[in-house]
Amino acid sequence: MGIKWRHGAWPAVTLALALLAVTGCEDTPVARPEPTPAPTTSVARVCADPEPGPAKAPPGAVTVDPKVAGDLAEKTKKSPPNTTFWLRPGKHRLDADRYAQVVPKEGNTYVGAPGAVLDGRGTNQYAFGGTADGVTIRHLTVQGFVAPHNEGVVNHDSADGWVIEHATIQNNSGAGLMAGARQQVRASCLRGNGQYGMNAYKGGGRLTGLVVEGNEIVGNNTDDWERREPGCGCTGGVKFWAVDGADVRGNWVHDNRGAGLWADTNNNDFRIEGNVLEDNDGAALIYETSYNAVIRENTIRRNNWVEGRRYADRGDTFPFATVYLSESGGEPRVEARTDKIEIYRNVLEDNWSGITLWENADRFCNSPANTSSNYCTLLVRETDRCAQPEIATAPLYDDCRWKTQRVEIHHNRFALDKSVVGCTVRCDRMAVLANYGTYPDWSPYQGERVAEAITREQRNRWHHNDYVGPWKFVAHDPSRVLDSGQWQAAPYQQDAGSTFRATDGG
Repeated sequence: MGIKWRHGAWPAVTLALALLAVTGCEDTPVARPEPTPAPTTSVARVCADPEPGPAKAPPGAVTVDPKVAGDLAEKTKKSPPNTTFWLRPGKHRLDADRYAQVVPKEGNTYVGAPGAVLDGRGTNQYAFGGTADGVTIRHLTVQGFVAPHNEGVVNHDSADGWVIEHATIQNNSGAGLMAGARQQVRASCLRGNGQYGMNAYKGGGRLTGLVVEGNEIVGNNTDDWERREPGCGCTGGVKFWAVDGADVRGNWVHDNRGAGLWADTNNNDFRIEGNVLEDNDGAALIYETSYNAVIRENTIRRNNWVEGRRYADRGDTFPFATVYLSESGGEPRVEARTDKIEIYRNVLEDNWSGITLWENADRFCNSPANTSSNYCTLLVRETDRCAQPEIATAPLYDDCRWKTQRVEIHHNRFALDKSVVGCTVRCDRMAVLANYGTYPDWSPYQGERVAEAITREQRNRWHHNDYVGPWKFVAHDPSRVLDSGQWQAAPYQQDAGSTFRATDGG
């Protein structure tokens, strides 16, 4: 997809300096935190302790022999829809052709015995493909496949209604999983894949009704795509693209190279709750050019140490955040279970900075600065309408922008100990800001219009939060760094009812 999110993330001058630094010399190596043991809170610890499959074939199942190369694909081809297949213990192989794969029929179920592995041996690109609805995969390890960049190994063609449960999908290139509508991914281990644990993207349409529950999503982006293609915006634990209705709950998302969870472009109606997001190199959560979400009761700790430090060391003044909302907000005209973005009852501890609300004044439909160049907002169907003279007046003046608006951040705990993070500057910020609009020359958003709107006019509000540590606040633009008193006072009037303490005992 080639989505370059950083083009939407920073003011143009900062972006140019960052890209120059990336392309002009190698980054100084940054030590990645060691994977941490499972936290004491309830967490999906499924990689270390997967639930075993049945030791005997289920009644009526077709038995698959690991000693026969291609047995699974051949028996799938010869069997009718709604067949159950039981894979014996051992390492199962496909034919040696790179495009050899299993193409399920509607309603098929694939169940692995204890120790059943489907191995691509570094040869096969895809494990399960095709367009059949209602396929189930349980208790099976899928590994060693070499899907191309931006493609996936399991459900390669984003078929609808698939259920993946108690599976281990590991050590593949590309994405371990793709996703279709009504897909359910539960209690599975998505580990050590080259690009994503899962790429929730369905070409040619919106993806609806996704459930991601109780999974461990760890160590993905082993191929380090952001270093190979700087600014590609194509890495992390899970990437969501144009998903309408997603429940992401009870997952342990940790130690991924890049972001943990990243919703990018016209996602809507997300509930992200009860997850543990920790020790990811980049942000724990990015919600970009998207709408309407509830983010609650998550434990978010030690994220963004690698990427945050990298840009701080370069002198970048942008408040690079652990929870990052970029051109995303509540929109009552887009149907969802909420009409705002609400972030509450989360615990954020020792991350590199906190929450940033950002809106790029130069990013809107039909602007060359819109990195999702073929997409417009969910409020405008015809991108070409977003041009002069109509864009300068209502309704297109508002509807051609993804707006960071109607965001409410309350009853969260933000704790920061700089000695734990190992930083002295730029790791202690909460922010709401935009850049000075300059581009293109026909843009109606030039100057400080967007910065004024996101800061004072778009109903973005912090209140009743608990702060521990030396927090600073950035408002309007990166140059306005405030203390808590200035943040609470006019004209910003943020964090009414909140508490500020130097330490837990202070």
